[in-house]
Amino acid sequence: MEDLVMTLAKRSENVLPSFFDRFFNSDLMDWNLNNFSDVNTTLPAVNVKETDDDYILEVAAPGMSKKDFKINFQNNVLTISSEKQQEKKEKEDNYTRREFSYQSFQRSFTVPHHDVDSDKISAAYGDGILSVKLPKREEAKPKPAKEIKIS
Repeated sequence: MEDLVMTLAKRSENVLPSFFDRFFNSDLMDWNLNNFSDVNTTLPAVNVKETDDDYILEVAAPGMSKKDFKINFQNNVLTISSEKQQEKKEKEDNYTRREFSYQSFQRSFTVPHHDVDSDKISAAYGDGILSVKLPKREEAKPKPAKEIKIS
């Protein structure tokens, strides 16, 4: 299975390039054969959002069910994979028609270990979208500017 790796990074207003700049300049946007699954279907599109409290990944995967997905988090790598097999068989008087369908993909995202509370990662699937929420640790959340009093 092809394995596409992308890094999630903490956004900082003072540091360029931003996470989103790296996202669009990475191999993710290189649509050569590395960006396809083993069965020559395109990998599902992924939206990555960052809020003050968490990262949210939305994977476009219509026509699937939640049992088709496997999500793992190990050694600061979030891996989303799917495997779906279907077989249709039609039998008439003098012919038999069989159709097989197999779809699979795997995508991995490297997450800074100090940013995400791995015990609170959650996922939900609905309306063709797999949504994975990676809550930030308290120390990784942005803090308001502290005003220093002059004495």
